[in-house]
Amino acid sequence: MSTDQAAVDRHGTAHELDRGVRLGALLMALAGIAFVGYGVVFLGRTFFGSGFELGVETLNGVTPADLDAVDPAVMHYINHLHVATAAFISSTGIAVAALSWYGVRRGQLWAWATAVVAAVVGLALALPMHYADLFTHNWMTHLGPIYLATIVFVVGAGLSVRGLLSESRSAESGGETDV
Repeated sequence: MSTDQAAVDRHGTAHELDRGVRLGALLMALAGIAFVGYGVVFLGRTFFGSGFELGVETLNGVTPADLDAVDPAVMHYINHLHVATAAFISSTGIAVAALSWYGVRRGQLWAWATAVVAAVVGLALALPMHYADLFTHNWMTHLGPIYLATIVFVVGAGLSVRGLLSESRSAESGGETDV
């Protein structure tokens, strides 16, 4: 292979890796925005919904109105927890979107790692409780949106890290791209 052809191949590969970083960062950022959207819906359901949260209309047949009639403080406390949960879901989404769009897209591996850790910690702590069968919920409406956003996030993280690690190896080897 001629020197010119090798340069074209390296440039083409670097371009593809760069495109993967950009597309991956975009998907990660979109997933972060979806997390924010889920938090906003969660918040809206707290103040304007008829049930407890998305996909949870009653707790074993007991409605929020039933609980409020028994002890309004219980519903105020549940609403307080819902607002706090919505805030942390939304703030994590903002952080993930910003890290992805402004850091990962520019090739910063630390931003990728921080976005991944933030999302993984939130999901790893929140999701297992849903499988303990402590209350009835509609799986599709309650967890479906978060799982869809998570799939988009994981695809984006995978696409972008491939390019980020290749760029990192290329920089360490003096600018040559591993082909």
